[in-house]
Amino acid sequence: MTKSTASDAPVVSDTFSDVLDVPSLRDTLWQAVGASTDERTVRAATVTVLKDAQASGRAAISARLDAQPRNALPVTTGYTWLTDQLVGLTFEIVTERIHRNPNPTEGERMAVLAVGGYGRGEMAPFSDVDLLFLTPYKITAWAESVIESMLYILWDLKLKVGHSSRTVKDCLRLGAEDFTIRTAMLEHRFLVGHEPLADDLDGKLWKTLFRGTEVEFVEAKLAERDARHVKQGQRYMVEPNVKEGKGGLRDLQSLFWIAKYIHHTDDLGKLVRAGVFQPEEFDTFVKAENFLWAVRCHLHLASGRATEQLTFDMQVEVADRMGYVDKGGRRGVEIFMQDFFRHATSVGDLTRIFLTSLEASQQKEPPLLMRLLKRAPKIKDGYEVVNGRLGIVDNAAFLADKINLLRIFEEALRTGLLIHADAMRLISANLHLIDTDMRNTKEAQRIFLDLLLKHGNPERALRRMNELGVLSAFIPEFEPIVAMMQFNMYHHYTVDEHTIQCIWHLSEIENGNLVEELPVASSILKHGVNRKVLYVALLLHDIGKGRDEDHSILGAKIARKVAPQLGLNKQECATVEWLVRYHLLMSDMAQKRDIADPRTVRDFAKAVQTRERLDLLCVLTVCDIRGVGPGTWNNWKAVLIRALYRQTRRGLEDGMEALNRENRGAEAKKALRAALADWDARDLRIETGRHYPPYWQGLHITAHKVFAKLLRDIGDDEIRIDIHPDEDRDATRVCFALSDHPGIFSRLAGALALVGANVVDARTFTSKDGFATAAFWIQDGDGSPYEDVRIPRLRDTISKTLRGDVVPREAMKPRDKIKKRERAFKVPTSITFDNEGSEIYTIIEVDTRDRPGLLFDLTRTLANANVYIASAVIATYGEQVVDTFYVKDMFGLKFHSQSKQKALETKLRSAISEGAARAKE
Repeated sequence: MTKSTASDAPVVSDTFSDVLDVPSLRDTLWQAVGASTDERTVRAATVTVLKDAQASGRAAISARLDAQPRNALPVTTGYTWLTDQLVGLTFEIVTERIHRNPNPTEGERMAVLAVGGYGRGEMAPFSDVDLLFLTPYKITAWAESVIESMLYILWDLKLKVGHSSRTVKDCLRLGAEDFTIRTAMLEHRFLVGHEPLADDLDGKLWKTLFRGTEVEFVEAKLAERDARHVKQGQRYMVEPNVKEGKGGLRDLQSLFWIAKYIHHTDDLGKLVRAGVFQPEEFDTFVKAENFLWAVRCHLHLASGRATEQLTFDMQVEVADRMGYVDKGGRRGVEIFMQDFFRHATSVGDLTRIFLTSLEASQQKEPPLLMRLLKRAPKIKDGYEVVNGRLGIVDNAAFLADKINLLRIFEEALRTGLLIHADAMRLISANLHLIDTDMRNTKEAQRIFLDLLLKHGNPERALRRMNELGVLSAFIPEFEPIVAMMQFNMYHHYTVDEHTIQCIWHLSEIENGNLVEELPVASSILKHGVNRKVLYVALLLHDIGKGRDEDHSILGAKIARKVAPQLGLNKQECATVEWLVRYHLLMSDMAQKRDIADPRTVRDFAKAVQTRERLDLLCVLTVCDIRGVGPGTWNNWKAVLIRALYRQTRRGLEDGMEALNRENRGAEAKKALRAALADWDARDLRIETGRHYPPYWQGLHITAHKVFAKLLRDIGDDEIRIDIHPDEDRDATRVCFALSDHPGIFSRLAGALALVGANVVDARTFTSKDGFATAAFWIQDGDGSPYEDVRIPRLRDTISKTLRGDVVPREAMKPRDKIKKRERAFKVPTSITFDNEGSEIYTIIEVDTRDRPGLLFDLTRTLANANVYIASAVIATYGEQVVDTFYVKDMFGLKFHSQSKQKALETKLRSAISEGAARAKE
């Protein structure tokens, strides 16, 4: 790790006396070996002594980390030093007792070198031990025996040894062919043996392999880095890889490798003296490296193995080990991860600065785009193109006008150029110039809004502004959400990255790239909305997160203050405030309520009030859901949002009476008669007369057709099932027709749970002649419809359960488990009763921790309490689920009584807690 004298930089221990007493250990070791020359006996004695020393040494190093949980340097150097002693003593025993060779020939000389991370002197608790056994010529029998015996001892010590046996010539040849080997050679360090041999290798590597190949080495390392980033994903993925992820340790190590290759130094402090980094930038480097190494060491110790992925369960453990505590409405783990992502961002900044310095010294090719373009784009006065990037001609003149700190982003978007790292450094160092006076100027407001509205790719400017601190300086209220992680399985990104992703999705819709996928949102934007309001509302929609208060309410208060400062007029500000306050309304209504119930649409229309707000909220909702992460938006959500939008728009334009039940029922019966034109009049009359009004309004014509066929001539003891992919909704529709009886909904839910199906929507109806018709929309564990080949097994298991051959409650036990990495999530249970949201039913909304058997447990509890379930709407948000039930009591009445509501809530909470306890067993 990098050494530094900065006051808050990591401190290296000058002594390892707390780890091992080496002279005493050597004495103990030789005493244990005694006079024996038998290899097996010597090896066993050596392993016994060294294993005890290794255990006590590791415990001492772990104690260092416990004492200073955020100071990694004494730990990484400690593990390296301890490993050095184990390797050295092993070599000593093997060469002086097991394979003693007092007069080696020239060819029998051997040196043992550490390479890779071990060679660099950076080791986490379970890092690999990479060794190079170096010989002058082809390996001899004696050297082979030494290597073999050493490896057996080191393996018995449970060290993860990677090894190679090579001559100096081999090293040069293989290093020339393979950049991975060359990188490992770059970090070689002599451990034990014949040191002149190691010196010979070092001299020849620099003289014949490294010198003159700097450009190709840099290009190879950058290509490796880019491939790694593609594999690992974006910097703000919420389960990052500490070692390989973007902004992680491997990126810092890449800087180290390149710096050493070009500047021939292990001391990155020399890069400050060479002018590559400013002192404060180098200090950032040291802090980021120390933080990431501390995280990695805790991660290894907490998991007991070489784990590099900060999974959700490990995040909680590591945050606790590093001393993070809950504060200001946020969990300690969220504060820890915010620090993690901010350090990862700073690593990206340092990488960019360093690579620019390489370009300036011709050690790296300029960007491919600039090499392809014959002429640089025309730029405004005060700027210049440097190595294909936008630079500043005169720093003093640039800083003389504060607004230039925004103008440069506009110029970059206008020209399509990336901003030069030197310009970015200048901006970062002068953020104090972005003050209240600057923010309130009309020109600054114009530029900022133009960055959002004018150039077609606002996310590019916003992301760079965010990374440089300009976004938070211009909108100080944005600063708390920078790199803020939300500790749940639903959100894939930090809050600031989610916001930028949302704006990217909006620009993609505007640019006409998603017309087929998002026809409604594309049509709304094509016909025109107030773009300024929409972009500002999207920028501010989550700005209230991370505090004790509801983020929508707090965000609206912040929007009331910020929107005028961005140059919006009074009416625009009011609309932005409303959109931020109710940005979850449409999503909640579509996913947590039965939109087939006219009251749902009427209530939503009353809240929205105008077509303008409906259009804006619809587009904002689509972008918000899509910005959560890959795969979050699907056809199921698309169908719900579109249906709610179209029905609400119809109600706002044609009047609410257009949504009443009678109209829907008459239209549905008419559609069914047309669809079943080949049926005789008697059968049609029976079918259209056997159902109550809710049936006609609650299902689509396709389901009405299916149920008509299932019910035709059905016997009292028959169970008929139709399973069909509903491709428009990314789900499989399962329709049941059978004799009605109490608890039917629960039995069906249990049957589906047994096959691992996730129910996303369900409704049951009772016909006038005593049959139950139930439609369930289900998805598999990956959130997809069931494939055709899986449907026969699905049908078979459901049939067995409904016949009573399988008891769901018992059969569910092995399946109803929560995965280990998901156990760290806490979701408080909330149960509400709503008698206003539906004309006929009481709506019970259960918001709690999701698990495979939850819906079955809840429906069984309701059935046992003689509650009739008409429909259920299930909305899942990662580990959180909201199950909404439309219910009546056994007399067909709503649950108005407070005592009945309380009794039901108690039973539901009991079912949830008992099930949660089972899931952890």
